[in-house]
Amino acid sequence: MNYRTIAFSAALACAAVTPAAAGEPRAVVELFTSQGCSSCPPADRLMGQLAQDPSLVTLSLPVDYWDYLGWKDTLALHGNSNRQRDYAITRGDREVYTPQAVINGVVHALGSDKAAIENAIAKTRRSAAPLTLPVKLSVAEGKVSVHVPAAEDGHRSGEVWLFPVTSKAQVKIGRGENRGRTLLYYNVVRRWVRLGDWNGKAEDFSIPLAKLPNADFSLNDVDHLAVIVQGGGAAKPGVMLGAATASLH
Repeated sequence: MNYRTIAFSAALACAAVTPAAAGEPRAVVELFTSQGCSSCPPADRLMGQLAQDPSLVTLSLPVDYWDYLGWKDTLALHGNSNRQRDYAITRGDREVYTPQAVINGVVHALGSDKAAIENAIAKTRRSAAPLTLPVKLSVAEGKVSVHVPAAEDGHRSGEVWLFPVTSKAQVKIGRGENRGRTLLYYNVVRRWVRLGDWNGKAEDFSIPLAKLPNADFSLNDVDHLAVIVQGGGAAKPGVMLGAATASLH
């Protein structure tokens, strides 16, 4: 399924902010992947390599639109498919495929091409200057806490999202293009939790750990959390303004 596309159209959205502070992540890399995609395993392995880079926040977002081929992706969220399509609409390039990496919310690249992903990271840092907000994420006494500082530039709004994440998920594929293979998926997002809006002022958000699981996973299935502050909105995602991760163990 290399570069199968679905057509969408809209205007390109972009943003400009100041360079990220030293020590902050240089990129958020989202991989749209599928257990039903024979071209995806190399990209999934690359995500495992990229996950070792402390300057990157890497997130695997399995999609469900290949389920009709005979294998229901066991990790897919329909919201991931919607998000990938919304990105294509926002960029205006009509590019929806697997494996696809979206970098800092504004540029996409083939998910199995490490050089293309690195080039996309460099491109976003020159043109969109992402991740200027030093977001803080902590877990203590059964509560997740997120601090988003006040803006020091012209970008003054975004949405705050929290993700329970499984670092490694091993899946044996029973049917479809990857039938008979046992595959590893890295930093799999298990749920989208909207903490609220950020409007340029310093703000704190919190949620009890006990409220994070749902019917598809328990707290035993996740080992860390990620948080992003992203410009635009859920239906028109924009540049990544800030990101952080925290371990649950």
